[in-house]
Amino acid sequence: MPDAQPDLPWLGRPHTVSAPKRRSPAAVIGVCLGAVAVLVLGLVAIVALNRDNTPLANPNFRDAPSSQDSPAPLPPGGAGAPASASNPATEPSEPSATGPQKILKLADHPILQDPNAGLQNRVCTLPAWQSTQAGAEAFFTAASKCLDAAWGPFLTAYRLPFTPPSLHFPTGASFETECGTIQVGIATAAYYCENNLYVPFRGLQTDQYGNNPGVYLALFAHEYGHHVQEVAGLMDAAWQKIYEAGQNSPAGLEMSRRKELQAQCFSGMFLGAHVDQGGTITRDMYNKAWNDQETRGDNTSRSHDHGTNAHYAAWWRAGATSNRIADCNTFSAPSSEVS
Repeated sequence: MPDAQPDLPWLGRPHTVSAPKRRSPAAVIGVCLGAVAVLVLGLVAIVALNRDNTPLANPNFRDAPSSQDSPAPLPPGGAGAPASASNPATEPSEPSATGPQKILKLADHPILQDPNAGLQNRVCTLPAWQSTQAGAEAFFTAASKCLDAAWGPFLTAYRLPFTPPSLHFPTGASFETECGTIQVGIATAAYYCENNLYVPFRGLQTDQYGNNPGVYLALFAHEYGHHVQEVAGLMDAAWQKIYEAGQNSPAGLEMSRRKELQAQCFSGMFLGAHVDQGGTITRDMYNKAWNDQETRGDNTSRSHDHGTNAHYAAWWRAGATSNRIADCNTFSAPSSEVS
């Protein structure tokens, strides 16, 4: 196979996560054995829990661009090198006149072109969820480190200027950002603006969701997905289109939905890459996050800028089941898939 990628030890293994079965408590395990016809290289056992028709991950898994994707060589310490204490995965790549720069593109953005690119399968260890201000701060601070370690090497490999977002935990009924004054409510469980990620505890609705860390983690990973868009240049390119069309025009609202649904897909990618890896992101957390996506979207909020509940769930699940960033190219999707 001329397009097959080398089996390098630092690459994350393809990790297939199945959909949770909604009505039966029993898990169904399907085992698929495939053999290569001429040269038998081995048997791959693929275990799909709960639902047999979940798409399988592409076995040629990579989290760095190939040479044809990025003509410039990969920077030292990027996704092509293992993380170490002396070379942390989250080391920032500061932009300069000749160094990493944002790329203001949408459907044709370089990070969305490689069908085999995804996040490495990593261990993420989070503290047990506690529905208190201090407990939430500890949980999201640890989650932000896992997200930095996941997305930092990926973006750096494409010579994009990655720096972790600043994390804030406002406690009042509103908080100030560069995007204006934000009122805390059911629509502001987490909020992203200009390299800053805000998590007001009052907006998490812990009285409704209780001890469901998977739900909170997916929300947080969605807002972090906007930071991925910001660093890459997708955010700026999308807002250019929104301003040109008019923020409340049909075209402007559709571009907003494409931006939001991509953040959903990025959130799914993160949970799909980290569940069942030996850390604290468990199958139960993943299943709760999976099912919760159907409760969110424009049908619930009665807006038109995030996508229907069905599309909100579909794009999250696309990222979670495949862990392929090309599957998150909402900007090339037909309008019928981002309504």
